[in-house]
Amino acid sequence: MKKRILVADDNPLIRKMLCKIFSDHKALEICDEAVNGQEAVEKAERLRPDLIILDLAMPVLDGLRAAEAICKFMPDVPIILFTLHAQTLKDFDLKNSSIRRVVPKTEMISLVEHAEDLIRGAKLFSKIVGPFKALGLDI
Repeated sequence: MKKRILVADDNPLIRKMLCKIFSDHKALEICDEAVNGQEAVEKAERLRPDLIILDLAMPVLDGLRAAEAICKFMPDVPIILFTLHAQTLKDFDLKNSSIRRVVPKTEMISLVEHAEDLIRGAKLFSKIVGPFKALGLDI
């Protein structure tokens, strides 16, 4: 049985590209899509995915607040924050959130590898990818 991924991004093109990169994966599949953070929280509670990919800048509820809400009822589900807005993260302490990876949208090709790693059981916030290291977020 494939592991299920919920994708939340307000950009339909990004959602389509994410569905495409996971479409042929043998062990992972997109179970649903959300267009904002609130919808992501609602769908996560209903669908109980194995992994969640959240955009940071979404309407209604941003990715950080959505991750906090999801963590309340699914504390062990790994979350990847997938964003173009690296500069806005320097004020947040990601170590204490349910976010396990931060992947810039410019690194989309590596997203499958990060998803596989987290599904295999990486529990702690263990990797900041790409330009996030330059922000001093070296954990």
